[in-house]
Amino acid sequence: MADISENIPAVPQTSPLELTVIVPARNEQDALPACLESLLAQSEPGFELGRHWELIVVDDHSTDETPRIIAQAAQTPGVIALPAPTLEPGRNSGFTGKTSACWAGAQIARGRLFVFTDADTIHEPGDLSRARHELEKYKVALLSYSPRQLVSTFWQRALMPLVFAELATTYPMAKVNDPDNRIAAANGQFLMVEQEAYFSVGGHRAVGPDVLEDVALARNIKRAKHPLRFRYAPDALATRMYRTNAAMVEGWTKNLALLFSNALVMAAMRSLELLLIVGIPTIALVYPFFISWQRAALFVVWFRGLWAFYRRTSRSNFPITDCAIAILGLPLLIVLLLRSYMQVKITKSVEWKGRTYPTDTH
Repeated sequence: MADISENIPAVPQTSPLELTVIVPARNEQDALPACLESLLAQSEPGFELGRHWELIVVDDHSTDETPRIIAQAAQTPGVIALPAPTLEPGRNSGFTGKTSACWAGAQIARGRLFVFTDADTIHEPGDLSRARHELEKYKVALLSYSPRQLVSTFWQRALMPLVFAELATTYPMAKVNDPDNRIAAANGQFLMVEQEAYFSVGGHRAVGPDVLEDVALARNIKRAKHPLRFRYAPDALATRMYRTNAAMVEGWTKNLALLFSNALVMAAMRSLELLLIVGIPTIALVYPFFISWQRAALFVVWFRGLWAFYRRTSRSNFPITDCAIAILGLPLLIVLLLRSYMQVKITKSVEWKGRTYPTDTH
């Protein structure tokens, strides 16, 4: 396996700063300006950019205006523009574009704490200082936030609550935060980690080929007995994961079967759920010969199925209006689960931002 960072030191030599923010960016011209603006506004008395913290923005070979945006931001003292190493072609490059960019940024970072955050995030004022205090309060080595999700199109509003409800069920935060429980998770949209703990588990180099690098890194941290904390944090930041329906389909096709090891079973269960919720009213209308008690029994079964659906969907932390229309996104979720299973488990490769990554890396 080739190491694209062989000419970069494996650990930083000094850490005179309190914190380093690392933003990997590939073709993010639409999202990056707002992200950088929100990060540059994080400075406050006693926590000033260039004196107490730094911002490293890593361009992952963008073909749009992203390099220009980064270069302009780098004119601000404390902001560093860094080109990502070139990925070697083939299935054994050892890195994805994102892990390569994160690892490159970590090599030159001088902070005692690292914050990895995506280019499509928008940070609330004081986010970094509050997160730093939260990490110290709970005495954890890794703190990760699940941001408030910004959606715009109808199908994003219908689908996203379903996915995040499944995530909340599969990765319950109480178990993630329990050091005695094997379940580990994190969200790469905001991941604060102690420098020492990060390098002790190999950082992003150790999870280089992983498409879900955030979850893989959290597992390594937890296996090494470093405590972690993961929570929903609408008070800290927001993100617009996908700007178009096509990007949403591509993104969840890449991720679903990696996030859910039982993706095929989940697709079957959601198909049965859809059949129950839609089929029972249809039967009652099409076949009017049911007597009263039979109709009542059908109604009870239908209502319990509908109640279970919306009770699960409410865990998504999406607005009630989005949860209400999520029933219409159920067929799309089923299709994406099957599509993701085919790519991840059968063809063993996924597409993302113009690159193909193998999924059989372990």
